[in-house]
Amino acid sequence: MPEVLRLTANGWMPNNPRLPVLLYRQAVRATGADPARAFEDLFQRNGWPPQWRNGVYPFHHYHSTAHEVLGFAAGQARLILGGEGGHDIEVSAGDVALLPAGTGHFRRTASRDFLVVGAYPPGQVADLLRSAATPRVLAAIASVPIPATDPVHGRPLTELWSGQEAT
Repeated sequence: MPEVLRLTANGWMPNNPRLPVLLYRQAVRATGADPARAFEDLFQRNGWPPQWRNGVYPFHHYHSTAHEVLGFAAGQARLILGGEGGHDIEVSAGDVALLPAGTGHFRRTASRDFLVVGAYPPGQVADLLRSAATPRVLAAIASVPIPATDPVHGRPLTELWSGQEAT
């Protein structure tokens, strides 16, 4: 079972009042010449088409139009989730973070080899927001549908996200 992190609005960061962040520790064996491929294959198999390989931006931001899964393929990093003064977490190769729409995230530090695979559910395209959420943005976050499957285990994501409320 993943670690569950419930976030509420924090300053200008909306976060997601209904759905928690899910952290899967050592979900994938990230080894070999192309460790990102294991994440891409896993996400694809579970209905989350991989979109990019890169890192995490070094500034606070969020997405209002898509849920995002991050597969940490190499290296390690310290991320801040939830906006200024939010939750400081460490991630390393093999970990996965599932961020519901509206979740603030920021890379505080990273090793030189830090590599991330990012994916979104079918039909969802991420925007990039760096300012306070307007009523329209909050409505967009609330309307992003829960995907059919968990990107790590492939089971219905509603098993982990149904009835969740931030505390």
